[in-house]
Parts: sequence; structure tokens; C-alpha cells
Amino acid sequence: MPFIETEEFVNIGVVLFAPGARFFGFKLLGNRFARVTNFFEGLHPQVFKAAMSSLRDELERLSSLHGQPGAVTKEGQLALWTELTKPRETMLRFGDPRVVLADDCQAKLAELYDYYVGHNFATREYQEKLLERTVSGWLRSAGLQNQFHPARIGNDDYHAHFPFVAGPEDLPEKVIKPLNLNYADAAKIIDHGGQWLYRIDSLRKRDLLPTEVLFSVQGPSYQELSPRSRARDEIVGELQSRDILVVPHGASQPIIEFAQHGGLNHSYSR
Repeated sequence: MPFIETEEFVNIGVVLFAPGARFFGFKLLGNRFARVTNFFEGLHPQVFKAAMSSLRDELERLSSLHGQPGAVTKEGQLALWTELTKPRETMLRFGDPRVVLADDCQAKLAELYDYYVGHNFATREYQEKLLERTVSGWLRSAGLQNQFHPARIGNDDYHAHFPFVAGPEDLPEKVIKPLNLNYADAAKIIDHGGQWLYRIDSLRKRDLLPTEVLFSVQGPSYQELSPRSRARDEIVGELQSRDILVVPHGASQPIIEFAQHGGLNHSYSR
């Protein structure tokens, strides 16, 4: 939490302490810290790296103390834990201690890290559900929520599910599909985007796809020049070559206008 004024925070590690088992373990964010410095735009990467290095040194020192039989009494271990996690006015600070049951402390530490720092719950399906909620809110605010519904487009030979479909299921008129391409790996962007390109091609080949289709795409930052951004641009270009309207996720007005009137008057831009 580098800026106390806003109280915004991001998780950068987990510490697990089991005094009965004489276990003191920790896992901190490694070299891939761009999500932290990108979120806190005023935070210089070198300042963050220095703070993380100091914290790692301190945690390693405490870990070595806990690992030496007789070096610290149980009461001393608890005192060290209390001192470590007490509220402080530094960039790196601990949340309130919580209790968890675990048979294997090391495995539980890895599990907690993957959840709170690695966000392993944020699957592709989870991310796109969040995008769908946003679009649903925009449609609701515009009084258009009753015109769209989730539906299966296609037939028994081939079909795909879309979250926003206007018109009857057997004769859909218009489709809106939020698409998450904001993956850490460029190959995953191409793989996931390619799945939807295949679905579009397969439906169109069978004359099952409505003429008006909009994809709301969330991808890497427009300022980012990387394999990820090139992968996103590749998928966007392929969609547009198929006469699919593509807009950046977050651009609510083109989506509302499409929902109201249709048409291909907007295009994706970086």
C-alpha cells in the first residue's frame, strides 16, 4: 500500500506461521511485478524492488530463527510474529492475521499464495463472467436488458453459446460477446481468440450466424508493445476481417448504440 491517501492495496506475498510445528514460511512475488507498478503509476519500480528485497531479507532471518531448535521459545516465536505483523506506516504491510487448518504447512502456503497473489480462481470463464456483468449493467442502464438474453446459436450439428442475443433462438438478430484476451502469455491470447474465430467460421459456414455481431474485447494495455499486444491485434484483425464489429471493453457507448440500432459504425482502435 504505497499511497496511504487512497488505501488501495495489492497482495504481494503470504506468510504462514505454525508455532506448534515450528514452521515459519513465506512466499513473495518474484520478478514479475509489472501488475503492481502498473497499478500504482507513481511507484518507481526500483523503489518497489528495494522494499521487496528488504522484506525478503527480514523474513529469511526470521525463518532461520524458527528453524533452529531451542533458538527461540514458543513465547518468543509468538512475540516475533506479533512484532512482524503489527500495523506500520511502510509501503509493505501485513493484513490482519487469519487462522487456517492445514496438515501440510508448505502445501498450504503454496495454496494461499496461488489464491491471494496468483489469483488461480480467476479462470477464463470467471474473467469473461465479470465482463458480461459489466455489459449487462450497461444494457440495464439503457433500458435494453429485456431485449437480450443468453442463448445457444446453431443447430444439432454445430452450436455455440452467447451471453447476449437479441431475437428468438431459432432466428437470432444480433449478438454481443465480451471476450477476454488479457492473458500473461501471448500463446493463450491466440488460443482463446482462435477458439472464437473457429466458432464464428463454423456458424457462418452453416448460415447460422446473425449478420450483426459485436465482440467487446479486453486485452493488454493499449500502451503496451509486446508479444501480448501483437497477439491481441492479430485476433482483433481476424475478427474484423470476418465483418465482426470489435470494440475495446470499457467503451460502453458503441455497445449501447449497437444494441439500439445495430450497424457497423465503430471499429477497434489502440
